[in-house]
Amino acid sequence: MSRTLVAAAACLPLLAGCVIYADDSGEMVMVRMESDTEITTDAAAETLRAVRFADGALIARVDSNGCTSAADFAVSVAEGSPVDVTLTRTRQDPCRAIVREGVELRWTYRELGLTPGQAARVANPVRL
Repeated sequence: MSRTLVAAAACLPLLAGCVIYADDSGEMVMVRMESDTEITTDAAAETLRAVRFADGALIARVDSNGCTSAADFAVSVAEGSPVDVTLTRTRQDPCRAIVREGVELRWTYRELGLTPGQAARVANPVRL
């Protein structure tokens, strides 16, 4: 068995329940669906500046150095009633143009694997 095949087989459990898609701007975004029995990652949830559900989407304001995008975050959606959505930054923003007000990022209900109007809450801490 080749090393590539062995490496690919080893990664399969990591991708279970994971959806990777290109958003409207063509950026690759990952959404991970979790059941109540799955163990979540140790990565810290991003502290958000603000968060809301509006117009069929989750909209979060996050800190930015000028290059932050939705592709820099993994989104975990844990089953439940309501479902818990957690945003985790997977790539740091290397730019140097500090954006004082941060940037708004948007994920539609469809991108999150939710039905319109489905009860959801964001598990991230919010800085007031």
